[in-house]
This record gives sequence, structure tokens and C-alpha cells, in this order.
Amino acid sequence: MYSLTKQEVSFLKKLNTPNKIQDYLDSISFNFEEKGETAMSPRRVMREKKAHCIEGAFFAATALMISGDRPLIMNLKVSGKDFDHCVALFKKNGYWGAISKTNHAVLRFRDPIYKTIRELALSYFHEYFLITNGDKTLRGYTEPMDMKKFGSTWMTDENDLWDIAEKIFYMKHTQIIPEKNKKYIRKASEIERKGAGIEEWNKNRKK
Repeated sequence: MYSLTKQEVSFLKKLNTPNKIQDYLDSISFNFEEKGETAMSPRRVMREKKAHCIEGAFFAATALMISGDRPLIMNLKVSGKDFDHCVALFKKNGYWGAISKTNHAVLRFRDPIYKTIRELALSYFHEYFLITNGDKTLRGYTEPMDMKKFGSTWMTDENDLWDIAEKIFYMKHTQIIPEKNKKYIRKASEIERKGAGIEEWNKNRKK
């Protein structure tokens, strides 16, 4: 199925809810890219048992597709001094939620309580900031990218998925900050910055 082995499909079928997918992503190490930048396929994530945000989104989209859901990814766009963040989207009873792989106490899983994609994206605004100075950096979000448009070989590719990553990165995004209100955006407080600095994994692979 989808170029996956029977063993891989069997494993993914066990992750048949967004919660189970998130639990699995939380259980594997964060990918610190110690040997260089990567954009690993879901097969490589399962084998190496590590992932960063877009790799986690690729994996979650695959697991959702195996369960019969649409494999949707949304990219959160930031100002140039920060890094974008990718999440996999799911919908339950008309409400959106998100699966997220991150190494910090913020930008994590979202329960399916958001009526629109915009509502969900905005839920990340207050916690999307630079720990160094508290500047809030989230500027927009993309429409959901259906991973089916890329076929199925990406799920098992042994090469990095840079072509897909670039397409997601350069997608048109909807801006969220009204131009006249930019001057009213408050920096994250010291305690918020302290809390955001908590890491789930360190480079010694210990939680």
C-alpha cells in the first residue's frame, strides 16, 4: 500500500487516531540534524526514530492517510529572524486540530476545537516568539497542502524530501497581523520566555 511494506502499514494502522499519532511523535527523539540538515520521509522517521517539525508532519500525514483521513499539512510563516513550523491537520465533527513535532513546551498538539484554519493558526500566535528577546514572529499561515498531490513514493524515499519541503515553504500565505496593529504587539514576558525554553529532548537523547 502506497509503496509501504506490510510491516510499515501494520504499524501505521495502529496509530489510528490523532492522539495516538501525537503520542508516537512525542515518544521518539527530536532530530537535531547532527550530520547536516534533513527532510526525512516517514519510512526513515520510523527507522531512525527521530524527527523535527516537517518530518513529523510528513509522518503524521501518512498515518492519517492510512486511517482514511486526508493527509493535510499547514505551514506557519514567520518573520525572517525565526523558523517556520509545519503541522499536520485533522478534522473531527467539523472542527480542526493539529499534530505537531517540536522540542519545546510550545507550538504543540492542538485539540479539534477550531472552526476554521485561521482560528487554529491564530492559536499559535501568542507562543510563537524568540526566546532571546520575546519578539513575536508568527506572520501568517498557508492553506492546507494535500500530500496526495505528490503521489506516494515520498513516503518511502531514502533521499531527503527537499522538493516537497520547498513547495510547502514557498506557498502563498495569509497574513494575520493587521498592518496598523503591528505597533501594539507586546513582547513575550520573561516567565513566558523561560517556560518556552524547556526542552523535551537534549542532544544526548535523554528526555
